[in-house]
Amino acid sequence: MSLKQQASTGAEVDERMAALVTNANAVRAIASAVEGTLGPKGLDTMLVDKFGEVVITNDGVTILTMMEANHPAARMVINVARAQQEEIGDGTTTATVMAGAMVGTGVEQVARGVPVARVIEGIRAGVKRGLEIMKQKARPVEDLNDPLIYQVALVAGRGHEDIADLVVQAARMIGREKLLDRSFRFADTVMAQEGADNQVFMGVIVDKEPMNRQMPRELEDAQVLVIDDALEPEEIEEEALATEAGFARYMELQNQFRDNIQKIIDLKVGLVLVDRGVHDLAEEMLTDAGIMVVQRVANKELRRVAEHTGARMIKRTGLKKDLEQIKHYLGRCRRVFHDEKLEQVWIQEGGGRPMATVLVGAATAEVVGERERIARDAASAVQAAVRGGVVPGGGAIELAVAREVEKTRASMRGMTAYGVDCVIEALKRPLAQIVTNAGFNPLEKVGDVMAAQVETGNEALAVDCDTGQVADMYELGVVDPVLVKTYAFKAAGEIAEAILRIDTIIKKREDKEAGPRQATDI
Repeated sequence: MSLKQQASTGAEVDERMAALVTNANAVRAIASAVEGTLGPKGLDTMLVDKFGEVVITNDGVTILTMMEANHPAARMVINVARAQQEEIGDGTTTATVMAGAMVGTGVEQVARGVPVARVIEGIRAGVKRGLEIMKQKARPVEDLNDPLIYQVALVAGRGHEDIADLVVQAARMIGREKLLDRSFRFADTVMAQEGADNQVFMGVIVDKEPMNRQMPRELEDAQVLVIDDALEPEEIEEEALATEAGFARYMELQNQFRDNIQKIIDLKVGLVLVDRGVHDLAEEMLTDAGIMVVQRVANKELRRVAEHTGARMIKRTGLKKDLEQIKHYLGRCRRVFHDEKLEQVWIQEGGGRPMATVLVGAATAEVVGERERIARDAASAVQAAVRGGVVPGGGAIELAVAREVEKTRASMRGMTAYGVDCVIEALKRPLAQIVTNAGFNPLEKVGDVMAAQVETGNEALAVDCDTGQVADMYELGVVDPVLVKTYAFKAAGEIAEAILRIDTIIKKREDKEAGPRQATDI
């Protein structure tokens, strides 16, 4: 019985198994929505809103975050997927598919009479052991010229060779040290633009135009000022303006503002980037001085420009300092260029930290978003590979881990072992879904791969989706970052535990002020 049906009949409390089944069905529905995209033969999903706007994508997190899902259990899965995207940038589909399998098997075990507490205990033990094994089997990537880096980008980039080339080139420009910096997100360096040519350059792009057409289009060897504020005079309350003292203070602030703008001109600044708006007086004076000004720049872009040019962000009150002090806030770059076609400002070869930008071209507006998502996934995967190493993809590592976890199950006593079964089934699921999407029988192929791994001792064996034959994933170049795998596996375990722990569903009391709140299906 769905939550909507219960609400309509006035039911306040759902029975334990009914609550579990309801939530499990919601998780399974979410998994079904993305499982068809898994693997090299995975298909696309079309998302349509009420206005008829269409998004066609193969990206799991995009499907999950854009789809309409009102069931609370479904939203839990989506929130975990969103968290994985933020932390790792890839692997959300795998996490969701494994969570669906883990929850489904868990419900079956509870229905057979296994206590929920024992199932959860077994899931925890199985996931913990599985994570240990995955980390042990990782192959480190210490050199950005390692061919595995390109293969990681190609797999995460869904076979787009041009995107993989761009991402790897950018990674080498940025360097290993920067990629290891936990505060740096390689995916943020990716942009896609309709009509642009594929390219990578040392610098950053500001997705804004100069304030007016009288400002210079191009600057060489320019000093850069980054203002993390509005470039406007300090404000004074309207009531104060009605007094003589207040008006005098207003005029003093106006003159002080003019002097501050003159300081920027005297310092021979070439480019001024402003977080918020720019006053007309400042625009006029800076335009006359041949300075390029870009206003309302996103804070993320401001920080990247500051880091790349070596500038220190300053508030408008900081312009009261003397010229020598303000000099220390300036950055420098070799070239600033206003691309009128793309409506962007390019800042190249800054004097600060190395910063590469990946510009991905797209033929039409319809594919811009998908090209950008693909490139961001590839960039995230490359960074994850540098941070944690790689493992064979195609479901191979999960199957190898499943066999090791099965050994753990044999040493367990009591009903906890049934919870470990949930983990084993979840680990088999990625390979089963990949071969299903490729048009092969999953039972047959999973069995073939398990037998081949045992016989040869090669844990990189899985299925070649073109031929259906068992093959070495390292030899085929099918590799994944271990961090993507471990995070997805851990997330699946957390989802399963959270869903299985829900014993009762109670309809919340209606808030009279907010009006009735309806419980709805997914």
